[in-house]
Amino acid sequence: MIYELCTERLLLRQWKDSDYVPFAQITSNPEVMKYFPKLLDEYESNALAEQIKFIIDVKGWGVWAVELLETQEFIGCIGLHPQPSKFEFSPCIEIGWRIDPKFWNQGYATEGAEACLRFAFEELKLEEIVAFTAKDNLVSQKVMKKIGMTFSHDFLHPDFDDEHPLREEKLYRIKKQDFSF
Repeated sequence: MIYELCTERLLLRQWKDSDYVPFAQITSNPEVMKYFPKLLDEYESNALAEQIKFIIDVKGWGVWAVELLETQEFIGCIGLHPQPSKFEFSPCIEIGWRIDPKFWNQGYATEGAEACLRFAFEELKLEEIVAFTAKDNLVSQKVMKKIGMTFSHDFLHPDFDDEHPLREEKLYRIKKQDFSF
């Protein structure tokens, strides 16, 4: 079974082939990718979308494609991703989002992330969800706080060397009992 989540304005759903071109535009946008390791070319972006789609096919959930209910327009992705062993705080389930800048500052990341948390706690019966981002990514940290997450601690991302500007990260957490249903 593949889950879909619906909010007042959004549908979080399995990926379609038509999502790949706008996703490639998002993942090649320097503004969006400022706190990611690198810009993705079309091939890399399509491979990432295929990987995300495969995980949803297998698990029934993951990092969903997001479309506006009103227009059926693809605006990015929001969802949950297992982190089994990479981090000091693994295993864990991470929540994340990547939205086209023309849809920023409209509450879509918050709205979709809240639906993902509700799904994680009600359907998957998870006890905790984490989120993390570069220390300077204050916009994502603001979304994390809006959805009820609290700052846990700073950590060094294991994929980056000591000199990398994205090495220092902020970890946020939310426990099931602290989420407002």
